[in-house]
Amino acid sequence: MSNDETTPGPRASRRPDKPRKRRRGLKITLGVVLVLLLATGGTLYWLYSQLDGNIKGVDINKALGEDRPEKLPTSGQNLLVLGSDSRAGAENEELGGGGAVSGARSDTAMVVHIPEGRSKAVAVSIPRDTLVTRPECVKDDGSTVAGKERVMFNSVYAQVGPACVVKTVEKMSGVRVDHYLEINFAGFKDLVDAIGGVTVDVPQDIDDKSSGLHLTAGPQKLDGTQSLAYVRTRHGIGDGSDLGRIGLQQQFLMALLSEVKSQDLLGSPTNSYKIAKSATEALTTDSGLASLTSLAEFARSMNGVDPASMETIMLPVAYDKIDPNRVIAAEPQAGQLWKAIREDATIPEDAKKSPATGG
Repeated sequence: MSNDETTPGPRASRRPDKPRKRRRGLKITLGVVLVLLLATGGTLYWLYSQLDGNIKGVDINKALGEDRPEKLPTSGQNLLVLGSDSRAGAENEELGGGGAVSGARSDTAMVVHIPEGRSKAVAVSIPRDTLVTRPECVKDDGSTVAGKERVMFNSVYAQVGPACVVKTVEKMSGVRVDHYLEINFAGFKDLVDAIGGVTVDVPQDIDDKSSGLHLTAGPQKLDGTQSLAYVRTRHGIGDGSDLGRIGLQQQFLMALLSEVKSQDLLGSPTNSYKIAKSATEALTTDSGLASLTSLAEFARSMNGVDPASMETIMLPVAYDKIDPNRVIAAEPQAGQLWKAIREDATIPEDAKKSPATGG
């Protein structure tokens, strides 16, 4: 493929990349963590007003215009949460595995659906190596980028920007995206360290020389650096593909949300401020959420969402017949999944099964 269609990256096949390949992608939906964190902090959100300037905003609605899926009256709320591997700045470059890498990429995308009533949520992971049709998009400089078929999903962010990722997700799913949240490498590490680490039940021994992650199976408390390696490891789990590590990402998300919810943030304003500072410094949102007040108001409306009740699903995908190193949305499962989310309905069990598992 030409440069405008895809960016090199870890393959979705069972052939692991060579260790020298750049490890890509923050694999956690930390925008959701921030929202729930601020909800937990509830009455203290006014203390954070000085942090407003940390949050970067993107005017998604202006970039997308009117050519979008209809917002149904019972469709709940839908957030597109991206993990960015921008190497901007020395700290991000170091966390990225060394070596200067220009630009920013997004390996992780989760559509988080919060049904009406906001008592539960579901997160749908879109594998980064999924081949999609990229619609015509407008870049930040006002230039138009023509639509293309069979481009790798994570290339859309790198080549065209976040608004085009939102448009691509809306076109492939028919789901109206209400809000956009993005967080980078360093922000992920600092947030985990700020809450004192996260305990996960490691499913098997991990010995990943590429990331430097070495863990034994069983409960392990991970600091920020270890957590970043854990959610990015490919060679240490499954078949060495992006699909194999999605399970780790989803497991870690639940553990992280539970840890945030268990902490007495109301009893420790200093710790609350430290956590909020770490999160806001790395956060980019749509313009509708690009203030601490807006985030806090949205978070308070989600107070009833329990991390224990959040369901995590990988978009059903199959290995591409032309290029087995890539995947495509598996039908009819993917269509059934998106339909259930659009209609705020129960997701059929068959719609949760993926022919390509990465195991």
